[in-house]
Amino acid sequence: MTTIDRKTATVVVPFAIGAAVSVALGVYGGLHQPQGYSINIAGFSSTQAVKSWLATVAFVLALVQLTSALMVYGKIRGPKWVGVLHRWSGRLAVLATVPVVVHCLYALGFDPSSPRVLAHSLLGCFFFGAFTAKMLVLTRKGVPGWALPLVGGAVFTGLVALWLTSSLWFFTTVGVKF
Repeated sequence: MTTIDRKTATVVVPFAIGAAVSVALGVYGGLHQPQGYSINIAGFSSTQAVKSWLATVAFVLALVQLTSALMVYGKIRGPKWVGVLHRWSGRLAVLATVPVVVHCLYALGFDPSSPRVLAHSLLGCFFFGAFTAKMLVLTRKGVPGWALPLVGGAVFTGLVALWLTSSLWFFTTVGVKF
């Protein structure tokens, strides 16, 4: 394998696996019979409220991720410990999304019933595929310098779009409720 082939493989393989994860989630969500319920957290009025607030926590942490990434790459000044902030804010953001995705896939499934819900379903699949690709790119040596910002930007964009099609919709339609 030539050097160019290896560099290409360091990017193509994680992207292909991320795409496979996206498709697998969509297929599972489409084939799974939605149960209509899943988990709830004490103190919240509904599962929708739980999902909206956890997604909002993830959204805020994604903003921390964007800002800290700009600091890590030297685009803006930041403290020496910004790498730790970046890693932990990312871990916490993903942790906040786990109950949301479990509910969405298990209780609701892949839903094409309206343009907003279809977009949200597609974005959820995209987000976790992009996240998978990012985690795989992080573990590879010899990855081109553009690859990590590209997949990181895709993860950020996916999460923001998910928040817009779910939490913002919930807060503006139902109201800001706990």
